[in-house]
Amino acid sequence: MLYLDFAASSPLIPSVKEILIKTLDEEFANPSSAHRLGRDSSEKIEQVRETIADSLGAYKSEIIFTSGASESNNLAIKGYVLANKHKGKHIITSLIEHKCILAICHFLEKEYGYEITYISPKKNGIIDAQDVIDAMREDTVLVSIMHVNNELGSIQPIELIGKACFDKNIKFHVDAAQSYKKIAIDVDNLNIDMLSISAHKIYGPKGIGALYIRDLRETRIQPVIHGAGQEYGLRGGTLATPLILGFGAAVADDTIERNLDNIKKLNSFFRSKVTENGGIINSPNSDYIPHILNIRFPSFDASQFVANSDFICSQGSACSSMNIEISYVLREIGLNFDEGNQSIRVSLAHEITQNQLQEFIKNLKKGA
Repeated sequence: MLYLDFAASSPLIPSVKEILIKTLDEEFANPSSAHRLGRDSSEKIEQVRETIADSLGAYKSEIIFTSGASESNNLAIKGYVLANKHKGKHIITSLIEHKCILAICHFLEKEYGYEITYISPKKNGIIDAQDVIDAMREDTVLVSIMHVNNELGSIQPIELIGKACFDKNIKFHVDAAQSYKKIAIDVDNLNIDMLSISAHKIYGPKGIGALYIRDLRETRIQPVIHGAGQEYGLRGGTLATPLILGFGAAVADDTIERNLDNIKKLNSFFRSKVTENGGIINSPNSDYIPHILNIRFPSFDASQFVANSDFICSQGSACSSMNIEISYVLREIGLNFDEGNQSIRVSLAHEITQNQLQEFIKNLKKGA
Protein backbone atom coordinates (compact mmCIF):
# COMPACT_ATOMS: atom_id res chain seq x y z
CA MET A 1 0.00 0.00 0.00
CA LEU A 2 1.19 3.51 -0.83
CA TYR A 3 -0.42 6.44 0.96
CA LEU A 4 -0.84 9.50 -1.27
CA ASP A 5 -3.55 11.41 0.61
CA PHE A 6 -1.55 13.63 2.95
CA ALA A 7 -3.75 16.65 2.16
CA ALA A 8 -6.67 14.79 3.74
CA SER A 9 -4.77 13.76 6.84
CA SER A 10 -1.22 12.88 7.81
CA PRO A 11 0.27 10.23 10.11
CA LEU A 12 2.01 11.16 13.33
CA ILE A 13 5.74 11.79 13.03
CA PRO A 14 7.97 10.29 15.77
CA SER A 15 8.46 13.56 17.70
CA VAL A 16 4.69 14.02 17.94
CA LYS A 17 3.89 10.40 18.73
CA GLU A 18 6.44 10.37 21.54
CA ILE A 19 5.05 13.42 23.31
CA LEU A 20 1.43 12.41 22.68
CA ILE A 21 1.88 8.98 24.27
CA LYS A 22 3.82 10.48 27.17
CA THR A 23 1.28 13.20 27.88
CA LEU A 24 -1.73 10.90 27.54
CA ASP A 25 -0.29 9.10 30.54
CA GLU A 26 0.97 12.09 32.52
CA GLU A 27 -1.11 15.17 31.67
CA PHE A 28 -4.48 14.05 33.04
CA ALA A 29 -5.10 17.04 35.30
CA ASN A 30 -7.56 19.75 34.30
CA PRO A 31 -5.41 22.71 33.14
CA SER A 32 -7.98 25.12 34.58
CA SER A 33 -7.47 23.76 38.09
CA ALA A 34 -5.71 25.84 40.74
CA HIS A 35 -3.60 22.96 42.09
CA ARG A 36 -0.02 22.27 41.07
CA LEU A 37 -0.76 19.62 38.44
CA GLY A 38 -3.33 21.86 36.78
CA ARG A 39 -0.96 24.82 36.82
CA ASP A 40 1.83 22.69 35.31
CA SER A 41 -0.43 21.62 32.45
CA SER A 42 -1.59 25.18 31.94
CA GLU A 43 1.99 26.42 31.67
CA LYS A 44 2.79 23.78 29.03
CA ILE A 45 -0.31 24.77 27.06
CA GLU A 46 0.78 28.41 27.16
CA GLN A 47 4.17 27.41 25.78
CA VAL A 48 2.45 25.76 22.82
CA ARG A 49 0.26 28.82 22.35
CA GLU A 50 3.42 30.89 22.13
CA THR A 51 5.04 28.43 19.70
CA ILE A 52 2.07 28.69 17.34
CA ALA A 53 1.92 32.47 17.71
CA ASP A 54 5.62 32.79 16.90
CA SER A 55 5.15 30.69 13.77
CA LEU A 56 2.56 33.21 12.53
CA GLY A 57 4.14 36.46 13.69
CA ALA A 58 1.36 36.86 16.26
CA TYR A 59 1.00 37.29 20.03
CA LYS A 60 0.15 34.24 22.11
CA SER A 61 -2.88 36.13 23.48
CA GLU A 62 -4.29 36.00 19.93
CA ILE A 63 -4.37 32.17 19.66
CA ILE A 64 -7.50 30.15 20.52
CA PHE A 65 -7.40 26.34 20.63
CA THR A 66 -10.23 24.55 18.82
CA SER A 67 -11.00 21.02 17.67
CA GLY A 68 -9.64 21.76 14.18
CA ALA A 69 -9.91 24.06 11.18
CA SER A 70 -13.66 23.48 10.73
CA GLU A 71 -14.41 24.74 14.22
CA SER A 72 -11.92 27.57 13.75
CA ASN A 73 -13.71 28.59 10.56
CA ASN A 74 -17.07 28.53 12.34
CA LEU A 75 -15.81 30.61 15.25
CA ALA A 76 -14.11 33.10 12.94
CA ILE A 77 -16.93 33.65 10.48
CA LYS A 78 -20.11 33.07 12.49
CA GLY A 79 -18.52 34.40 15.65
CA TYR A 80 -17.44 37.66 14.05
CA VAL A 81 -20.34 38.50 11.75
CA LEU A 82 -23.05 37.64 14.27
CA ALA A 83 -21.36 39.82 16.87
CA ASN A 84 -20.98 42.69 14.39
CA LYS A 85 -24.30 42.82 12.53
CA HIS A 86 -24.29 46.61 12.86
CA LYS A 87 -21.26 46.75 10.51
CA GLY A 88 -23.09 45.16 7.60
CA LYS A 89 -24.46 41.84 6.36
CA HIS A 90 -22.38 41.30 3.23
CA ILE A 91 -19.65 38.62 3.05
CA ILE A 92 -17.22 37.84 0.23
CA THR A 93 -15.80 34.37 -0.34
CA SER A 94 -14.99 32.16 -3.33
CA LEU A 95 -16.72 29.27 -5.07
CA ILE A 96 -13.74 26.97 -4.43
CA GLU A 97 -13.49 27.33 -0.66
CA HIS A 98 -13.52 24.25 1.55
CA LYS A 99 -17.02 22.83 1.99
CA CYS A 100 -16.96 24.02 5.59
CA ILE A 101 -16.74 27.67 4.53
CA LEU A 102 -19.48 27.28 1.93
CA ALA A 103 -21.72 25.54 4.48
CA ILE A 104 -21.21 28.38 6.98
CA CYS A 105 -22.06 30.98 4.33
CA HIS A 106 -25.17 29.09 3.25
CA PHE A 107 -26.26 28.91 6.90
CA LEU A 108 -25.81 32.64 7.36
CA GLU A 109 -27.71 33.31 4.14
CA LYS A 110 -30.64 31.11 5.11
CA GLU A 111 -30.93 31.78 8.83
CA TYR A 112 -29.75 35.39 9.19
CA GLY A 113 -30.27 36.97 5.78
CA TYR A 114 -26.62 37.65 4.99
CA GLU A 115 -25.75 38.38 1.37
CA ILE A 116 -22.80 36.38 0.11
CA THR A 117 -20.77 37.26 -2.98
CA TYR A 118 -19.08 34.13 -4.34
CA ILE A 119 -16.02 34.88 -6.48
CA SER A 120 -15.32 32.50 -9.39
CA PRO A 121 -11.75 31.27 -9.94
CA LYS A 122 -9.78 31.55 -13.14
CA LYS A 123 -9.17 28.38 -15.15
CA ASN A 124 -6.01 27.74 -13.15
CA GLY A 125 -7.93 27.61 -9.87
CA ILE A 126 -6.67 30.97 -8.65
CA ILE A 127 -8.91 33.81 -7.55
CA ASP A 128 -8.26 37.21 -9.15
CA ALA A 129 -7.64 39.64 -6.29
CA GLN A 130 -9.24 42.43 -8.32
CA ASP A 131 -12.50 40.46 -8.48
CA VAL A 132 -12.55 40.37 -4.68
CA ILE A 133 -11.71 44.07 -4.45
CA ASP A 134 -14.40 44.99 -6.98
CA ALA A 135 -16.97 43.08 -4.91
CA MET A 136 -16.24 45.08 -1.74
CA ARG A 137 -19.04 47.36 -0.55
CA GLU A 138 -19.80 49.74 2.29
CA ASP A 139 -21.69 46.97 4.09
CA THR A 140 -19.03 44.25 3.55
CA VAL A 141 -18.30 42.93 7.03
CA LEU A 142 -15.93 40.07 6.18
CA VAL A 143 -13.84 38.53 3.39
CA SER A 144 -12.91 34.84 3.71
CA ILE A 145 -10.49 33.36 1.15
CA MET A 146 -8.47 30.18 1.62
CA HIS A 147 -4.68 30.39 1.32
CA VAL A 148 -4.22 27.17 -0.67
CA ASN A 149 -6.97 25.22 -2.39
CA ASN A 150 -7.26 21.73 -0.95
CA GLU A 151 -8.01 20.01 -4.28
CA LEU A 152 -5.70 21.86 -6.68
CA GLY A 153 -2.90 23.18 -4.49
CA SER A 154 -3.35 26.65 -6.03
CA ILE A 155 -2.06 29.55 -3.95
CA GLN A 156 -4.47 32.46 -3.64
CA PRO A 157 -3.32 36.14 -3.71
CA ILE A 158 -3.75 36.60 0.02
CA GLU A 159 -1.35 39.52 0.32
CA LEU A 160 -3.19 41.64 -2.26
CA ILE A 161 -6.60 40.83 -0.81
CA GLY A 162 -5.36 41.47 2.73
CA LYS A 163 -4.02 44.91 1.81
CA ALA A 164 -7.35 45.85 0.20
CA CYS A 165 -9.25 44.67 3.28
CA PHE A 166 -6.93 46.69 5.51
CA ASP A 167 -7.37 49.81 3.38
CA LYS A 168 -11.16 49.45 3.47
CA ASN A 169 -11.36 48.43 7.15
CA ILE A 170 -12.89 45.02 6.33
CA LYS A 171 -12.01 41.97 8.42
CA PHE A 172 -10.09 39.29 6.53
CA HIS A 173 -10.28 35.59 7.41
CA VAL A 174 -8.00 32.94 5.87
CA ASP A 175 -8.35 29.17 6.02
CA ALA A 176 -4.70 28.09 6.12
CA ALA A 177 -5.20 24.38 6.79
CA GLN A 178 -3.34 23.40 3.61
CA SER A 179 -0.69 26.13 3.63
CA TYR A 180 0.46 26.21 7.25
CA LYS A 181 4.15 25.20 7.51
CA LYS A 182 4.28 24.73 3.71
CA ILE A 183 4.29 28.49 3.03
CA ALA A 184 5.73 31.08 5.40
CA ILE A 185 2.89 33.04 7.00
CA ASP A 186 3.21 36.41 8.74
CA VAL A 187 -0.22 37.69 9.68
CA ASP A 188 0.98 41.30 9.84
CA ASN A 189 2.66 41.29 6.43
CA LEU A 190 -0.40 39.63 4.89
CA ASN A 191 -2.91 41.80 6.81
CA ILE A 192 -4.79 38.72 8.03
CA ASP A 193 -7.25 39.33 10.87
CA MET A 194 -8.27 35.71 11.52
CA LEU A 195 -6.56 32.49 10.44
CA SER A 196 -7.54 28.83 10.85
CA ILE A 197 -5.11 25.90 11.16
CA SER A 198 -5.36 22.21 12.00
CA ALA A 199 -2.83 19.82 13.54
CA HIS A 200 -3.60 16.68 11.55
CA LYS A 201 -2.52 18.36 8.29
CA ILE A 202 1.03 18.79 9.66
CA TYR A 203 1.70 15.33 11.19
CA GLY A 204 -0.07 16.25 14.43
CA PRO A 205 -3.03 14.56 16.15
CA LYS A 206 -6.61 14.79 14.94
CA GLY A 207 -9.11 16.72 17.01
CA ILE A 208 -7.02 19.83 17.68
CA GLY A 209 -6.56 23.08 15.80
CA ALA A 210 -6.26 26.79 16.42
CA LEU A 211 -7.68 30.14 15.39
CA TYR A 212 -5.64 33.32 15.28
CA ILE A 213 -7.67 36.46 16.03
CA ARG A 214 -5.94 39.82 15.68
CA ASP A 215 -6.36 42.01 18.80
CA LEU A 216 -8.47 39.26 20.34
CA ARG A 217 -9.38 41.12 23.51
CA GLU A 218 -10.64 44.10 21.52
CA THR A 219 -12.49 42.16 18.82
CA ARG A 220 -16.18 41.35 19.23
CA ILE A 221 -16.63 37.59 18.71
CA GLN A 222 -19.71 35.57 19.59
CA PRO A 223 -18.75 32.13 20.96
CA VAL A 224 -19.91 29.08 19.04
CA ILE A 225 -19.35 26.83 22.07
CA HIS A 226 -20.36 28.40 25.38
CA GLY A 227 -18.73 27.07 28.52
CA ALA A 228 -17.02 28.04 31.73
CA GLY A 229 -14.86 30.83 30.34
CA GLN A 230 -11.96 28.89 28.86
CA GLU A 231 -10.04 30.40 25.92
CA TYR A 232 -10.86 34.00 26.81
CA GLY A 233 -14.54 33.07 26.98
CA LEU A 234 -14.65 32.29 23.25
CA ARG A 235 -14.47 28.50 23.32
CA GLY A 236 -15.82 26.61 26.30
CA GLY A 237 -14.67 23.17 27.39
CA THR A 238 -11.73 21.61 29.21
CA LEU A 239 -8.59 22.00 27.14
CA ALA A 240 -7.25 18.72 25.69
CA THR A 241 -3.73 18.96 27.08
CA PRO A 242 -2.19 15.91 25.31
CA LEU A 243 -3.60 16.98 21.92
CA ILE A 244 -2.39 20.53 22.39
CA LEU A 245 1.10 19.38 23.37
CA GLY A 246 1.12 17.04 20.37
CA PHE A 247 0.10 19.98 18.20
CA GLY A 248 2.97 21.99 19.64
CA ALA A 249 5.43 19.20 18.83
CA ALA A 250 4.19 19.13 15.22
CA VAL A 251 4.60 22.89 14.89
CA ALA A 252 8.10 22.81 16.38
CA ASP A 253 9.23 19.90 14.19
CA ASP A 254 10.89 21.03 10.94
CA THR A 255 10.15 17.89 8.90
CA ILE A 256 7.85 19.71 6.48
CA GLU A 257 10.09 22.73 5.98
CA ARG A 258 13.26 20.65 5.73
CA ASN A 259 11.83 18.47 2.96
CA LEU A 260 10.29 21.21 0.82
CA ASP A 261 12.96 20.93 -1.91
CA ASN A 262 12.46 17.18 -2.05
CA ILE A 263 8.69 17.63 -2.44
CA LYS A 264 9.30 20.10 -5.28
CA LYS A 265 11.45 17.53 -7.07
CA LEU A 266 8.81 14.83 -6.55
CA ASN A 267 6.11 17.15 -7.92
CA SER A 268 8.18 18.00 -10.98
CA PHE A 269 8.97 14.32 -11.60
CA PHE A 270 5.35 13.29 -11.18
CA ARG A 271 4.07 16.03 -13.49
CA SER A 272 6.47 14.96 -16.21
CA LYS A 273 5.53 11.27 -15.91
CA VAL A 274 1.79 12.05 -15.96
CA THR A 275 2.05 14.04 -19.18
CA GLU A 276 4.48 11.56 -20.77
CA ASN A 277 1.89 8.84 -20.22
CA GLY A 278 -1.04 10.74 -21.68
CA GLY A 279 -2.36 12.28 -18.49
CA ILE A 280 -3.51 15.86 -17.96
CA ILE A 281 -2.67 18.19 -15.07
CA ASN A 282 -5.70 19.92 -13.52
CA SER A 283 -3.57 21.85 -11.02
CA PRO A 284 -2.02 25.18 -12.10
CA ASN A 285 1.43 25.37 -13.69
CA SER A 286 2.51 28.17 -11.35
CA ASP A 287 1.52 29.57 -7.96
CA TYR A 288 0.93 26.20 -6.32
CA ILE A 289 2.29 24.24 -3.40
CA PRO A 290 4.15 21.12 -4.58
CA HIS A 291 2.41 18.89 -2.06
CA ILE A 292 -0.89 18.68 -4.00
CA LEU A 293 -1.40 17.63 -7.61
CA ASN A 294 -4.77 17.03 -9.29
CA ILE A 295 -4.56 14.93 -12.47
CA ARG A 296 -6.77 13.08 -14.92
CA PHE A 297 -6.45 10.38 -17.55
CA PRO A 298 -8.90 9.93 -20.45
CA SER A 299 -11.22 6.92 -19.97
CA PHE A 300 -10.01 6.56 -16.38
CA ASP A 301 -12.54 5.42 -13.76
CA ALA A 302 -11.48 7.35 -10.67
CA SER A 303 -14.14 5.90 -8.38
CA GLN A 304 -13.16 2.30 -9.13
CA PHE A 305 -9.46 3.06 -8.74
CA VAL A 306 -9.88 4.85 -5.40
CA ALA A 307 -12.17 2.15 -4.02
CA ASN A 308 -10.07 -0.85 -5.04
CA SER A 309 -6.43 0.22 -5.45
CA ASP A 310 -3.60 -0.23 -2.97
CA PHE A 311 -2.56 3.32 -3.90
CA ILE A 312 -4.41 5.54 -1.45
CA CYS A 313 -5.47 8.85 -2.99
CA SER A 314 -8.60 11.01 -3.24
CA GLN A 315 -11.27 11.00 -5.90
CA GLY A 316 -12.20 14.13 -7.82
CA SER A 317 -15.90 13.38 -7.44
CA ALA A 318 -18.37 12.92 -4.62
CA CYS A 319 -20.66 9.90 -4.77
CA SER A 320 -24.00 9.21 -3.12
CA SER A 321 -26.56 6.47 -3.50
CA MET A 322 -28.72 8.73 -5.66
CA ASN A 323 -26.29 10.45 -8.00
CA ILE A 324 -22.70 11.22 -8.85
CA GLU A 325 -21.48 14.77 -9.19
CA ILE A 326 -18.01 15.93 -10.00
CA SER A 327 -16.08 18.00 -7.49
CA TYR A 328 -17.45 21.54 -7.35
CA VAL A 329 -13.87 22.82 -7.47
CA LEU A 330 -13.16 21.00 -10.73
CA ARG A 331 -16.49 22.16 -12.11
CA GLU A 332 -15.64 25.77 -11.30
CA ILE A 333 -12.39 25.59 -13.28
CA GLY A 334 -14.26 24.32 -16.32
CA LEU A 335 -14.13 20.52 -16.20
CA ASN A 336 -17.17 18.65 -17.47
CA PHE A 337 -18.76 15.59 -15.87
CA ASP A 338 -16.57 13.02 -17.61
CA GLU A 339 -13.35 14.96 -16.99
CA GLY A 340 -14.22 15.37 -13.34
CA ASN A 341 -14.85 11.67 -12.94
CA GLN A 342 -11.49 10.90 -14.52
CA SER A 343 -9.69 13.03 -11.92
CA ILE A 344 -7.84 12.21 -8.73
CA ARG A 345 -5.94 14.27 -6.19
CA VAL A 346 -2.50 13.07 -5.21
CA SER A 347 -0.84 14.65 -2.18
CA LEU A 348 2.84 14.08 -1.52
CA ALA A 349 5.11 13.82 1.50
CA HIS A 350 8.81 13.35 2.11
CA GLU A 351 8.61 9.57 2.55
CA ILE A 352 7.46 9.06 -1.06
CA THR A 353 10.08 8.06 -3.66
CA GLN A 354 10.26 8.52 -7.43
CA ASN A 355 10.19 4.75 -7.90
CA GLN A 356 6.91 4.56 -5.98
CA LEU A 357 5.41 7.31 -8.13
CA GLN A 358 6.58 5.51 -11.25
CA GLU A 359 4.76 2.38 -10.09
CA PHE A 360 1.71 4.49 -9.30
CA ILE A 361 1.66 5.83 -12.87
CA LYS A 362 1.77 2.29 -14.24
CA ASN A 363 -1.28 1.37 -12.18
CA LEU A 364 -3.10 4.49 -13.25
CA LYS A 365 -2.52 3.59 -16.90
CA LYS A 366 -3.95 0.12 -16.33
CA GLY A 367 -7.16 1.73 -15.16
CA ALA A 368 -7.35 4.14 -18.10
